[in-house]
Amino acid sequence: MAASELAEEEEPRRKRAPWGVIALVLLTGLALIRNGSGEFDVGPPQPASAASSDSRRTTGDAVDGASAVLPYSVPDRVRIPAIQVDAPVMPVGLDADGWVDAPPPEDPNLAGWFTAAVTPGEKGTAVVVGHVDNAQGPAVFYGLGALKQGNKVEVSRQDGKTAVFEIYAIEVFEKNDFPGDRVYASKGHPELRVITCGGGFSEQNGYAGNVVAFARLIGTR
Repeated sequence: MAASELAEEEEPRRKRAPWGVIALVLLTGLALIRNGSGEFDVGPPQPASAASSDSRRTTGDAVDGASAVLPYSVPDRVRIPAIQVDAPVMPVGLDADGWVDAPPPEDPNLAGWFTAAVTPGEKGTAVVVGHVDNAQGPAVFYGLGALKQGNKVEVSRQDGKTAVFEIYAIEVFEKNDFPGDRVYASKGHPELRVITCGGGFSEQNGYAGNVVAFARLIGTR
């Protein structure tokens, strides 16, 4: 994605990192969501084959009747009724080492909005991240892999509007083969990615992959 294309989505009053920087960081940096302990007898659910994407469902084609694009507004809260998620959202950027930061792992019910991407409901792809677990037990996105196509994600924003997204695919990707452009690039209309750790776990390397929920805006209220 060219920097000029990304710039078209930005408002003059704020600047975001160039796509090349974002892509480089996101290809590697989401490994930062690695604080999960993986120490529990039953690990987090993984995406079922029925929820995996196919070439038709991940092209980013707009949904019929999709709502108008929303202006910039920082998200306050994320709700995913199908997996009983109702969590505040804090802004996250890059840490001192240049990795995508994540919410403090000691707070299990906290999600993060990546500030170098658009806000949920704007034209482009918004990114919300969160831990799968911590040393005490499951965290905010522990159940993310159990979502199915058609499940809803609601994001409350500081302007009083709620952006409603519909899941169209759930996948787990190996961190060493993460398709950054496919996951993060703009599709030309409002989309959302919800991301946590997943795949196999080892004490040495943590979780081997990331679970990604692909969703697109279908309404506002």
